[in-house]
Amino acid sequence: MLELILGYFLIFSARVIDVSCATLRMLLLVRGKRFLAAGIGFVEVTLYIVVLGYVVERLSDPFSIIVYGLGFATGNIVGSMLEERMALGFATVQIITLDNPMELAENLREAGFGVTIVEGQGREGIHPILHIILRRKRVKELLGIIDEWDKNAFVTVLETRSTLGGVGVAGVRRKAK
Repeated sequence: MLELILGYFLIFSARVIDVSCATLRMLLLVRGKRFLAAGIGFVEVTLYIVVLGYVVERLSDPFSIIVYGLGFATGNIVGSMLEERMALGFATVQIITLDNPMELAENLREAGFGVTIVEGQGREGIHPILHIILRRKRVKELLGIIDEWDKNAFVTVLETRSTLGGVGVAGVRRKAK
């Protein structure tokens, strides 16, 4: 009985790890980190083959198949949570606020964010749009500052594939794709 439970645990755990690796591998590929993605891919496929072989040997045990599926589902959740924590790469944030946007821009610059101001024309006239490119690890910090400034600000956060130069990302050189 202990051997059976241990087998289920190994199926589940290995599947969580291999699917988490798959999630991270895909996100790293999108961000241009080919060699790191290849290394993770090696671990992913090795675990996948070993676990699949183990489950195929036990096709008469439907619970093995259920545990395999649960490991897959859980691996998707764990992989996305890991990626969020790692917060690799950059994001672009655009802010429209009617509450002293120029003063907010200065406060954000003092907090170490590079802010570009562009003019936007909306239904109610012309408004400044604060445009910021930053490391994804700092997005939460930025959103906190904006929320304190103006809870009604319109904010968009976009994935940024690569950057080249600029204030706030100084010293970081990425290949333009």
